[in-house]
Amino acid sequence: MPEPTKKDETENESAPPPPEQTTPQEGGNEKGKDVVIREMTSSSDEDDTSVSTPPADGMSKPAERKDSVWSLGEGAPEESEKRDDAQRSTLFIEKPQSGTVSVGGNITFIAKVEAKDLLRKPNVKWFKGKWMDLASKAGKHLQLKESFERHTKIHTFEMQIIKAKENYAGNYRCEVSYKDKFDSCSFDLEVTESSQAAANIDIRSAFKRREVKQQEEEPEVDVWDLLKNANPSEYEKIAFQYGITDLRGMLKRLKRMRREVKKSAAFAKGLDPAYQVDKGGKVRFMVELADPTVELKWYKNGQEIRPSAKYIFEHKGNQRILFINNCTMTDDARYYVTAGDEKCSTELFVRDPPILVTKGLEDTSTYVGERVELSCEVSEDDANVKWFRNGVELSDDPKSRYRIKVEGKKHTLIIEEAAKNDTATYSVMTTGGQSEAKLSVDLRPLKISLALEDQTVRLGQEIHLKCEISENVEGKWYKNGQLIEASDRVKLYHKGRIHRFVIPVSAVDDEGEYMFVPDAYNINIPCKVHIVDPPKLHLDGLGENNTVTVVAGNKLRLEIPITGEPPPKVFWSRGDKMVTDSGRIRAESYPDSSCLVIDAAERDDSGAFRITLKNEAGEDTALINIKVVDVPDPPEAPNVTEVGEDWCIMTWEPPANDGGSPILGYFIERKKKQSSRWMRLNFELCKETTFEPKKMIEGVAYEVRVFAVNAIGMSKPSMPSKSFVPLAVTSPPTLLAVDSVTDTSVTMKWRPPDQIGAAGLDGYVVEYCFEGTDEWIVANPELTDKTKFTINGLPTGSKILVRVKAVNAAGESEPKYHPQPILVKEVIEPPKIRLPRHLKQTYTRRVGETVNLVIPFQGKPRAKVSWQKNGSPIDKNDINIRNTENDTIIFIRKAERGHSGEYDMKVEVENLVDKATIDIQIVDRPGPPEVVTIEDVWGENVNLSWKPPKDDGNAAITGYTIQKADKKSMEWFTVIEHYHRTSATINELVIGNEYYFRVFAENMCGLSEDATMTKESALIAKDGKVYKYPVYDDFDFSERPLFTQPLVNTFAVAGYNATLNCSVRGNPKPKITWMKNKVLIMNDPRYRMFSNQGVCTLEIRKPSPYDGGTYTCRAVNELGEAEVDCKLEVRVIYHGVINPGEPLSLAGDNQLHSKDF
Repeated sequence: MPEPTKKDETENESAPPPPEQTTPQEGGNEKGKDVVIREMTSSSDEDDTSVSTPPADGMSKPAERKDSVWSLGEGAPEESEKRDDAQRSTLFIEKPQSGTVSVGGNITFIAKVEAKDLLRKPNVKWFKGKWMDLASKAGKHLQLKESFERHTKIHTFEMQIIKAKENYAGNYRCEVSYKDKFDSCSFDLEVTESSQAAANIDIRSAFKRREVKQQEEEPEVDVWDLLKNANPSEYEKIAFQYGITDLRGMLKRLKRMRREVKKSAAFAKGLDPAYQVDKGGKVRFMVELADPTVELKWYKNGQEIRPSAKYIFEHKGNQRILFINNCTMTDDARYYVTAGDEKCSTELFVRDPPILVTKGLEDTSTYVGERVELSCEVSEDDANVKWFRNGVELSDDPKSRYRIKVEGKKHTLIIEEAAKNDTATYSVMTTGGQSEAKLSVDLRPLKISLALEDQTVRLGQEIHLKCEISENVEGKWYKNGQLIEASDRVKLYHKGRIHRFVIPVSAVDDEGEYMFVPDAYNINIPCKVHIVDPPKLHLDGLGENNTVTVVAGNKLRLEIPITGEPPPKVFWSRGDKMVTDSGRIRAESYPDSSCLVIDAAERDDSGAFRITLKNEAGEDTALINIKVVDVPDPPEAPNVTEVGEDWCIMTWEPPANDGGSPILGYFIERKKKQSSRWMRLNFELCKETTFEPKKMIEGVAYEVRVFAVNAIGMSKPSMPSKSFVPLAVTSPPTLLAVDSVTDTSVTMKWRPPDQIGAAGLDGYVVEYCFEGTDEWIVANPELTDKTKFTINGLPTGSKILVRVKAVNAAGESEPKYHPQPILVKEVIEPPKIRLPRHLKQTYTRRVGETVNLVIPFQGKPRAKVSWQKNGSPIDKNDINIRNTENDTIIFIRKAERGHSGEYDMKVEVENLVDKATIDIQIVDRPGPPEVVTIEDVWGENVNLSWKPPKDDGNAAITGYTIQKADKKSMEWFTVIEHYHRTSATINELVIGNEYYFRVFAENMCGLSEDATMTKESALIAKDGKVYKYPVYDDFDFSERPLFTQPLVNTFAVAGYNATLNCSVRGNPKPKITWMKNKVLIMNDPRYRMFSNQGVCTLEIRKPSPYDGGTYTCRAVNELGEAEVDCKLEVRVIYHGVINPGEPLSLAGDNQLHSKDF
């Protein structure tokens, strides 16, 4: 809603850039100014009715004045009536007063609230007009401030308007509230013209956000009317559009405005909503009664007013007037008048006169540390005065370095100890004026009373630096240009003009150049501190007797920490020879240590080294023993003293040199002789010099070696031992038995041992002893490799015990004993031929094969063997015969047919005889048949006959093979095999061809080498009749269409291709067409038609339920037509079940497989 002003104004004009904050001008508010009050009406277009407050010396008629207009916002009758229900508490002790300011000037309005009875700060709001909350408009042209004076317990609230503009003029209001207490005060701002025309800017353009683009004038809008007629849901929108920040308060006022205002029957004209008067002035209240006879009473804050010199009542016709003379701040209250049961109320605001600065501030110059007092005098005692430093308000906080002293009209700003940064412009401001002065704080000339002195301090002692200057100022300490801060180790002291620097325990790093620099002065006080310390060797990390042990071959870097200030010189020596800083043995020096370096230490480097330190404070020396240790020498090659089946026992001697460290143990390795891979046998050190390797492979050659281990490490391996093979003796021989006995000998036989082992078997030893003695006699001085041995030279009739041992590289096995004593006496054994089973039948061999027959026999002593063939002695030149004591062998290297016959064998022992007969048959392939003749030829058949061959190859003829050959080509083809008869009929011969035939004989050795061929050929003659071909009429293949396979009713799954199939025949080839529900299917991309070899197919691509129906296949040719139809039903899948007409589940359904159909 636009603000009521004296003239039309332009809205949304851009505000000027922010000015520097200034204090109000003196004489901004003048006492005795006429104030014109305008009653607010519902329409902003009505003429303003201004009533001037009469002067104190008379009751003259008020004159109209349009220069100063007071727009009342919160002084509506509805709010005054609301205050009647609860008496308003007076919180203000000083209210803002109306004022006048020139265009471009500054003005400040001040409100004060006493806080004695308040537990917290009260809430204060500043308004312009009816509703504009100025808290949200604070910025370049408007500033709101608040402060609290603790000693007076008064809250001060200020509203400062900077660079006022003409359209800033109007009525303003200040509200203060605290819990259930409330107070308000309205005041006017009058803006007068200046020499330069001010821009015609609406106040809202100063308090609202600036808009760069100039907008056209908009018609004035009454926000109250908008809220009255708007829907509650649009309140937020309206509040945002018109900049209403206190929407809740606006709605409360709206609720009061919606109340129906009843026309008063008692008052023809009531009191104005509010009146304002200066302190000491006079105010006039006037009402006009409808009935002059009605009794009238006046009240102030609920207390009835009685006539007195202060309160004067006047009657003029129907007018009733109340004059209040010499108004004071206590007269600032709510007044109302009653006429019968009706009343009319108003607010009276009493304004304090402005406070003037009667004596201003004076420019002051002083030195740092001095007390400064800036004083001024004002027109009234204990007035509210604000102090500023460079435009920033100073608070009277007890913790602040600024203290404000008030003595009646005199106000003083005190700075106890001035600092350099206190140089500034200080100003004092009252409600009626201001004054400012410049304060200049300079430094006093500084003199050095006591300078710092150079010091030489022994390490660990105290460093104490002290200086004295003429001024009591702070300062900073520096070391080598670096700022030093106080710490637990560094103590900094300042007392008056004396500054001290203390380090209780000095360190080497404390040496350097120190300097003290007083704050704010371009001067420094320097000195030097020199730290000295006798040299010292720190040998705590060395072993007993300062011994250092190093492994040979390693690099020794012995670092000895040293201390001393200044840093000492270091000398290393070995005996009379100094150690230089180069070479394999060298010395290296560092600021805090010295190193003895030995590259690739050798055993000869062992010995005592001397280190000496020297500096100006003293000398220190020490002996350091260097001990070079190494791995031990390798032991000598080990000896294998004993070998077993998978083990051996080895021994060795300790190494000659243990490397300077005792031998801790040994590691043993082995490998196969032919291998290069050694294997560790023990993972824990062997403390002894003997070891037993196990789990070796019998018969494999091995080598072993030894490593010696001391604390430094492991030696090189010893030389390998001589190769050895783990071997085991065999088990005893088995089945020891007596083979034969004579009068002077005994023949023993046995079987080899069950377990021979990897060492093999070298032979056997046969031992015997006579019964009753324990002396075993070796029967064979040399080993025998046979399992049969004859012990000769035995006395006849004696009894002997026999045992046999198996011998190999590992030695002799356990002996095998014969269980019984053996009597040395020959025993007769009757002869017996043990003819093998295969020789008990005819023994057949082919010509050219070898015949080797072994026939064992028994018989003792001295069996005699003889052979005969077919009753005649055998020619030994043709047949070889070899006889032994136990068998006889007949051998024919290359058998011939003449070797066939019966062989008789005879074995004789003294008068005892045994005989056997062996039938040997030597066979060969047969000869060809004798004669082959053609017995008869008829049709396609030929009858052959032949005679068996003269030579059957000494074996029975098993069959014949017959072959034929065309006379033209003479290529032979087998027609019959394995034929047993001597005559055969050959069938299925080709008519007109002439054939020869031949026959092979066959026995167990195969076909005869030659065949007997027919002398004549057999002609298969043609029949004499002429063949007459039959005459046939042309076959008529014409046929009308006929469906050999009809269509079948079926169903399809929605979304899957479906096919309909049938087969048709007909000649000429019929034309195929498809129909759905008797409608021809043509040019439809959903259907594809195929016809191949009479098979007709209709493919329906991804059918839907709408593709179901009756499908017809029609075949047409010139002879007729045929039709076949079927029904197709399209089903969909629902939750994995085929249900026609139900939707297809999109997710989570089971897959449909072809097997479901």
